[in-house]
Amino acid sequence: MEAKSTRKRWTYSEFARLPSEGSTRHEVIDGEVVVTPGPSTRHQRVVGRLFSGLFVFVEANDLGEVFPSPYDVLFAEGDYLEPDIVFVSANRSHLVSDRGVEGPPDLVVEVVSPATSARDRGIKLERYRLYGVAQYWVVDPDERTVEVWDLEGGASEAVVLGAADTLRWTPIPGAATLELFLPELFETV
Repeated sequence: MEAKSTRKRWTYSEFARLPSEGSTRHEVIDGEVVVTPGPSTRHQRVVGRLFSGLFVFVEANDLGEVFPSPYDVLFAEGDYLEPDIVFVSANRSHLVSDRGVEGPPDLVVEVVSPATSARDRGIKLERYRLYGVAQYWVVDPDERTVEVWDLEGGASEAVVLGAADTLRWTPIPGAATLELFLPELFETV
């Protein structure tokens, strides 16, 4: 199913008044409202495993906060995105408000589905780069890959990890490193 969209300039207050419709997700990307169907069970399993691993690691090392969707990332008027997972480091906690994250998170994770793949790898990648997100992961359950984008470092290509690899993440230089074993992430998806 393809996402529906309409174009106009949206303020955050207009965006916040959009009706909730079950598990559908609303985002405003470059002034365009995008409505995406609710995620599949496979998608949610991967999001749950990733969030659980990130949350335990971040909490144990007092590194900041991790939020799962639905959770808004507010960049500027006309850019209100809802990634699957966001991490905000402790030294940037001022970005976290009752509305969501008001600025670029340190890490954004999107788990792609057939309805979101092109957008997650296209306009959303460009918006995350434009607004200063440090790192962006694109997780593809069908291909069993994780694309790691070092946006802060200006990467023009992602490092692509396969189903047998280990993802190593050091969110703060000199701090602990998380190792995510991708065979466990993609187990039974």
